[in-house]
Amino acid sequence: MTETKDQAMRDQTSAIDLHRYPISAIADGRGRELVYECRNDLADRGYCELPGFVTERALAQLVGEAVAASPHAHRHSGLSTPYLEIPADHWPEGHPRVTAGSYSLGAVAYDLIPEGSEMRRLYESDVLLHFLAACLGEDRLYRYADPLGACNFAVMCDGDELEWHFDQTDFVVSIALQRPLSGGDFECVPRVRSIADERYDDVAATLAGSENGLVRVPFEPGSMLLFQGRYSMHRVSRVHGGNDRLVALLSYDTQPGTVSSPLLQASRYGRVARP
Repeated sequence: MTETKDQAMRDQTSAIDLHRYPISAIADGRGRELVYECRNDLADRGYCELPGFVTERALAQLVGEAVAASPHAHRHSGLSTPYLEIPADHWPEGHPRVTAGSYSLGAVAYDLIPEGSEMRRLYESDVLLHFLAACLGEDRLYRYADPLGACNFAVMCDGDELEWHFDQTDFVVSIALQRPLSGGDFECVPRVRSIADERYDDVAATLAGSENGLVRVPFEPGSMLLFQGRYSMHRVSRVHGGNDRLVALLSYDTQPGTVSSPLLQASRYGRVARP
């Protein structure tokens, strides 16, 4: 029984550099220090970056899977406000609530990622799930029940971009896989708003080109980024060149059974699928 459990643990963590990031032993020692560092980063700046989180072998496998899946990505583009909503009529012209920016990208749905793939094993790892919950200070996290949105490859090609916005979820987990030839920078303004203060003047300044408080997070293949984007404004600058920008997106929630709305599924994946 013990041997079987040990093998299951190795399977769940085979993609992760456990020497650098001992996520399977977070109760004490270096593992506990790692969780403490991640919590501090999230509290201070709203994101935590772990360079070289996956091994070189796993990174090569993940990139191969993403490249193979990318022709099946559903492409979607258009205009959206930073709040990802249809604005109310009462906002004046030029207000951040009615200021639209462009987006264009592709997404490979979860059900198109083969079972037994490196990406599936990583996302479905209980060890990773428990580590992320500890970093976020949550008793427990749950994987999405969404058959399309649970785990995705985000594919950004030449000319794609994702303009300034806030997330509608409390946190996002991503793993950088392949950088484009140029552009595709992840930029954010940490904690630009709060639950008590929208700080529209600061949001408007960023939309107008101000770099006050701006942070550029380097795109390092193999890095994991834990990002709290509900209150931190962020964007991906325009991608240039023939190399697609490839990122793995892993979706979790503090509540079980989370499923995207039919409208969101149709927009992001071109179809609707319920559990």
